[in-house]
Amino acid sequence: MSITRILIFAKAPVPWRVKTRLIPALGAAGAARLARRMLENTLANALDAVIGPVELCASPLISAPDWAGIPLPHGVECSAQGDGDLGERMARASQRAFAQNDRVLLIGTDCPGLSAGHLRAAAAALDGHAAAIYPAVDGGYSLLGLRAFHPSLFEDIPWSTSSVAKLTLARMQALEWSVWQGDVLTDIDEPADLVHWAHHRSG
Repeated sequence: MSITRILIFAKAPVPWRVKTRLIPALGAAGAARLARRMLENTLANALDAVIGPVELCASPLISAPDWAGIPLPHGVECSAQGDGDLGERMARASQRAFAQNDRVLLIGTDCPGLSAGHLRAAAAALDGHAAAIYPAVDGGYSLLGLRAFHPSLFEDIPWSTSSVAKLTLARMQALEWSVWQGDVLTDIDEPADLVHWAHHRSG
């Protein structure tokens, strides 16, 4: 299996700036604490996968005060997400990674069920497929794995809607790419999703 770079997109876990849809249930400070725990969980799983470099694509810059007091595990590389919508930010990070590695996994920190095993399975799938995806229950995706870059996967996508995964798969079909699909996973975005975090913590 070739080296696969894991690109993790995350905002600094600061109250009122992260997981705002969870504030009615957890309060601003509670939502930020959960965001920090999910970031820590994601970083740990990415390192445990041992499939290649782990890069935190941070917003804002990792040197900004928002990140003060948030230690990162040894071995995690850091970069800035930069400006633009999610598609523009993921496209930039992917292109930069492809200059160094022959494949990438793009993930956020919202899916506690995305384990090291899931990451290894997606990376292995790229041995025989052009792309790999774990769809999310809400219609997005929890992971997108790529062996090559194409701008259509990131342009004019209605991010944070129920059509993200469907449209992304349609774009890959138009490119005649072979795609491996993994389990449908659940992101934690709304108060009703918190049961999945509780299940993860008790598992």
